[in-house]
Amino acid sequence: MEALAQNLFALRKKKNVSRETVARALEISAMTYQRYEKNLRDPTLPVLISLADYFGVTLDQLAGREPLPEEP
Repeated sequence: MEALAQNLFALRKKKNVSRETVARALEISAMTYQRYEKNLRDPTLPVLISLADYFGVTLDQLAGREPLPEEP
């Protein structure tokens, strides 16, 4: 899921937070989150939902089926 990995990176940079910060918020290891961003591992559905909630996007936006929201 290359689009997911790219979107996670873009959303994290837009929010200006570290991988560790996202990982702590989701209660996963920083290495696991890094693997999501590098497209080395796919998150489970509950983690996908948590990621979408954390970044304030829909699952379709997170997966690349819809464009990410533009900045205001």
